[in-house]
Amino acid sequence: MKNVFKNKKILITGGTGSIGRAILQEILRYEPTTVRILDLDETKQFELQQEYEDYENIRFLLGDVRDKQRLFRSIEGIDIVFHTAALKHVLACEYNPFEAVKTNVNGIQNLIDVAIDEEVEKVIFTSSDKAVNPTNVMGATKLLAERLITSANYYKGKQKPILSSVRFGNVLGSRGSVIPLFKKQIKKGGPVTITNKEMTRFIMSMGNAINLLFKATELAQGGEIFIFKMDVIKITDLAEVIIEELAPYYGHSPNEIKRVIIGTKIGEKLYEELMTEEEAKRALESENMFILLPQMKELLPEMKELTHSNKIFYPSTSQAEIKAYTSKDEEHLTRDEIKKMLYQENFMVDVK
Repeated sequence: MKNVFKNKKILITGGTGSIGRAILQEILRYEPTTVRILDLDETKQFELQQEYEDYENIRFLLGDVRDKQRLFRSIEGIDIVFHTAALKHVLACEYNPFEAVKTNVNGIQNLIDVAIDEEVEKVIFTSSDKAVNPTNVMGATKLLAERLITSANYYKGKQKPILSSVRFGNVLGSRGSVIPLFKKQIKKGGPVTITNKEMTRFIMSMGNAINLLFKATELAQGGEIFIFKMDVIKITDLAEVIIEELAPYYGHSPNEIKRVIIGTKIGEKLYEELMTEEEAKRALESENMFILLPQMKELLPEMKELTHSNKIFYPSTSQAEIKAYTSKDEEHLTRDEIKKMLYQENFMVDVK
């Protein structure tokens, strides 16, 4: 990774969010010349600035991806962009759909235009498994953003940059995730609210998310969607493990904590999907990820067959199994495995 990031100038949009902060923390290990943090949240900008006050190579910029002129100033001289800025909460996007369009669609098109004009080397967009067969506004905007990123590689011609996407599932402990909610509910003595007993989700640790994001940055040729292999959990199992472990910590018996089924929320699925069967036909597979190749064959003219492409661009890959990859069908973690994972990721300490 040092070969990818050393002496580079990096921009992280949405840089004060959970993923943006994790990118910043990890990327500093690889000696970039400059890291710019673009974000609208002045309070979180201030907090992050205090945390990294001893670093002279970090710049904090207030701005919105909806503002194209601000993006021009932010990207000037930049080599690599990690685009994490988005409206990500499903309910907020359902009730404010055009606001989601302005940020998640118009904002990314602004970024693409500016990155091409400024001759950035690479743009990596963080998408979501909710982009697959979307049933909510947030997922639909993420799907369209993936298509915008892929198509930009076609119409930019021979100009820079390389633009690719990555699909995340639920990143454990990220802002707005269910684990902090369960903790707060248990601290109050319950009830713990569960939407549906059958609900399953793809999950990944923040560390794995960032490591694989950086690997995608290294491999990207333009137009691909990198889809990380993730564990699957049942939400009820996750809730039960956290109750068993934390209720005594707060002075409660696990049996005293009520579990309430509240039903699925607007736009929410019972299960998530990483990749459709149709997509799998043009996907490569490695130990840790799938690489979904673009439908536009012109983007990678040397790729006449998948078996040929993996030898040139993506070492140690093969054709993915042609099937839909859903959290409903994949084997899910046992409660003991969930418990081990939560302790490994330090989610059972520093409870607030």
